[in-house]
Amino acid sequence: MKIDAFDVERWMDRYELQAKYNLGETCVASITIEELLEIAGKSKESLLAELLPMRMTYGAIKGSSHLRAGIARLYSNQTEDNILVTHGTIGANSLVYETIVCPGDHVIAVLPTYQQHQSIPKCYGAEVEFLHLRPENLFLPDLAELERKLRPNTKLIALNNPNNPTGSLMDEAFLRRIVDIAKKSGAYILCDEVYRGLNDVDQGTGFKKSFTTSIVDLYDKGISTASMSKTFSLAGLRLGWIASNLPEFLDSVVMHRDYNTISVGMLDDYFAAMALDAVDKVMARSLELTRKHRAILDEWVRQEPSVSYLRPAAARRPSSSSLSAASTRGISA
Repeated sequence: MKIDAFDVERWMDRYELQAKYNLGETCVASITIEELLEIAGKSKESLLAELLPMRMTYGAIKGSSHLRAGIARLYSNQTEDNILVTHGTIGANSLVYETIVCPGDHVIAVLPTYQQHQSIPKCYGAEVEFLHLRPENLFLPDLAELERKLRPNTKLIALNNPNNPTGSLMDEAFLRRIVDIAKKSGAYILCDEVYRGLNDVDQGTGFKKSFTTSIVDLYDKGISTASMSKTFSLAGLRLGWIASNLPEFLDSVVMHRDYNTISVGMLDDYFAAMALDAVDKVMARSLELTRKHRAILDEWVRQEPSVSYLRPAAARRPSSSSLSAASTRGISA
């Protein structure tokens, strides 16, 4: 199997650890284990009491019931049976494509987005057609263009919400219009929601006040992927998940996963469940950091005449993909 080089990952691997100022960091500032214990209200003694007797087996293959229940609470209409734990969102996305896409299928993918969503279906023999996100549309998909691109053999529409790298955000009404289009060919919608929860404006109460609606809560063939990495500041766990309404699809994913990862580590599962038990405090920290830093960026852009940008509605700071042509000249990171 031939696949394109994953350019951003190769670039980050080369420079990330040597950078004095890492402006390409993709996660809300990572939490230490000590900070996580404090957030969760857990003592070091109680932690050791639980970890030291733990036998390092494979653990729960689909993810522990404790963890999957915590993940399900991030959605509106999901239960733990709808959740399959994976090796990060990157593992979740790979498994979705491996399970669904076949040679000759047609896939529509927004662009810009995480490179997985174009390179993986392409390597499986699918025809990948891009739905370009343009600044004049606030980096939101052009729905008329999406409908024109849809074919009878369109197997999957790949979205990213909030978008990486632009920070654009599709609300529930917008997503419902995409669902209506997808239904015309029966296409799956895979929505990479790794930055979900970082909306700039609250739209409810509780820890989900900054969460946009998930595609899996809107469409029977909607598939949500996400992880503990970005919003929850725990990239070191390498723990993600797939949320789906289709038991037969999840069963097929498990069959494919048996050949690569089998399960996630027991320690990953343990600490992820701990963080989700304290999700209200974890989210309060994430929102405080992202909104404070976004305000700093806004002020800098306002005062810098050579730079302009479309202010992100969610997620992290924008990358160069969401800066104007004038913005990128003379700027290095």
